[in-house]
Amino acid sequence: MFKKILIANRGEIALRIIRACKEMGIRTVAVYSRADETSLYIKQADESICIGPAQSNKSYLSIPNLIAAAEITDAEAIHPGYGFLAENAHFAEICRDCSIKFIGPSPEAIKKLGDKVFAKDTMRKAGVPVVPGSEGVVKDDKEALKIAKAIGYPVIVKASAGGGGRGMRIAHNDVSLVNGYLTARAEAESAFGNSAVYIEKYIEEPRHVEFQFLGDEYGEVVHLGERDCTVQRKHQKLIEEAPSPGLNPKIREEMGRAVIKGAKAVNYSNAGTMEFLVDKYNKYYFMEVNTRIQVEHGVTETVMGIDLIKQQLKIAFGEHLSFAKKEMHFRGHAIECRINAEDPDKGFLPSPGKITQFIVPGSIGIRVDTQVYAGYSIPPFYDSMIAKLIAFGDDRTEAIERMARALDEFVIDGIKTTIPFHKKVMQNSSFRRGEFSTSFVDTFLGK
Repeated sequence: MFKKILIANRGEIALRIIRACKEMGIRTVAVYSRADETSLYIKQADESICIGPAQSNKSYLSIPNLIAAAEITDAEAIHPGYGFLAENAHFAEICRDCSIKFIGPSPEAIKKLGDKVFAKDTMRKAGVPVVPGSEGVVKDDKEALKIAKAIGYPVIVKASAGGGGRGMRIAHNDVSLVNGYLTARAEAESAFGNSAVYIEKYIEEPRHVEFQFLGDEYGEVVHLGERDCTVQRKHQKLIEEAPSPGLNPKIREEMGRAVIKGAKAVNYSNAGTMEFLVDKYNKYYFMEVNTRIQVEHGVTETVMGIDLIKQQLKIAFGEHLSFAKKEMHFRGHAIECRINAEDPDKGFLPSPGKITQFIVPGSIGIRVDTQVYAGYSIPPFYDSMIAKLIAFGDDRTEAIERMARALDEFVIDGIKTTIPFHKKVMQNSSFRRGEFSTSFVDTFLGK
């Protein structure tokens, strides 16, 4: 196994990786910007090195700084976590060129799946259902109008290199399509340096379901079931659960087979997540593949009893999937709430600042992934997530009740958080019945 790895990330995910490495006897190198000097993950790592100022492009997104840190500390491998450079094919290539193992899929797989148009075409050829739409990049607004006429409104314009809801516009008629097409192109160019967009049929009132999968370097692929991430705001996930209350065993099995076919089509190795939209008729459509560990991986770990970070490390080191031939089954039900430093009463406005009191919930069936502590200051430069609160129960009802209890126990003073929002959702009758779509939050908030 690796003797030492560098973690090219910060915060909660850095600490999560450090903990897995400690259990495996692997030494860790933490990197940090000057804004993160007081972070807990730095204290837990075996070594740490400052890689620049607070600005991400001069620290966590600086490939030369990260490679230099790895070489100075003699790290054999780099784990990118999620966000930042985790899905950057160029970074994975540089790691390979420098004889540093990138703990993730190959640069080729990242490149193929990072291009949404290419990914969709690949999945179509592999027999994975895709949303009707353009067969490639839409070159101008005239072509956009022609495609919309063929597949019917509403449609959605998406950035080919996009993610996180940027470069996306929904159109219900010709006028809004032309405006949306031009706006999405400009936004995509600004956010990703790539103005290419494509068009899909907009699936109304769907569920958003993602399948976790693992592949080794010998062609074996296994899926670990789904997570339902339907409760989201502006395409940002707020609550995830497994299994999905909207899938029956037959559709789950069918989607799982599609996931494995799609992953094998690009020779995928390491951890990945395949995302789908599922309509009210239980028809499912491929959206994209996240070529990294997900924020919500702990939900799958809870119901499957598998440490996904350890699996990533083993696969990257060249080991076979130890459970590739076994039947994987859910045990119980898990729900995760993202606790963010945001004010729900003010449109989820970011709320950075010093945490004066921090009391986490506990007891059976509760997991809290965080690197925050009383006295820690949430910096304004990065993602606003403070913690991931996961509740596990024998069934969905018990998981919801346990989550409600845990949210009542969770005390974070000094800043605004999303805890009050999550408390209300846990008491919502539609959520409790499992009857909701991606428009749930807007409806819930009265928008």
